[in-house]
Amino acid sequence: MELKTMKISTSKFPSNHLRGLKLAALAIGSSFVLAGCAGNPPTEQYAVTQSAVNSAVSAGGTEFAAVEMKSAQDKLKQAEIAMHDKKYEEARVLAEQAEWDARVAERKAQAVKAEQAVKDSQKGVQELRQESQRTVQ
Repeated sequence: MELKTMKISTSKFPSNHLRGLKLAALAIGSSFVLAGCAGNPPTEQYAVTQSAVNSAVSAGGTEFAAVEMKSAQDKLKQAEIAMHDKKYEEARVLAEQAEWDARVAERKAQAVKAEQAVKDSQKGVQELRQESQRTVQ
């Protein structure tokens, strides 16, 4: 007994044509998804940025990193205006930039404070040395 196989084509379209249709459908679907994302206000990013700005202010950013803080606050205000104007992508980008400016300001303020603490400690050590030398003599 011999088995014979038949080739049956279940597709009415050639393979390349079907692949092209699938790619087109994927591209169209992706564009709809991206367009849908562009239509949503970046409220989460805005909240994260607001928190970063507040944290930088608390760390002393306005005193020790004034340029970075001003940049962060200006960009946050621009993001707020863009959100109000429903320019959500622009608002998201501005909010992200403001977040990073605020983080730089916070780190800079922390670094300046740490540097001051080191100088104060060195001054204290120097004073103790001088005091110990006076009492020995």
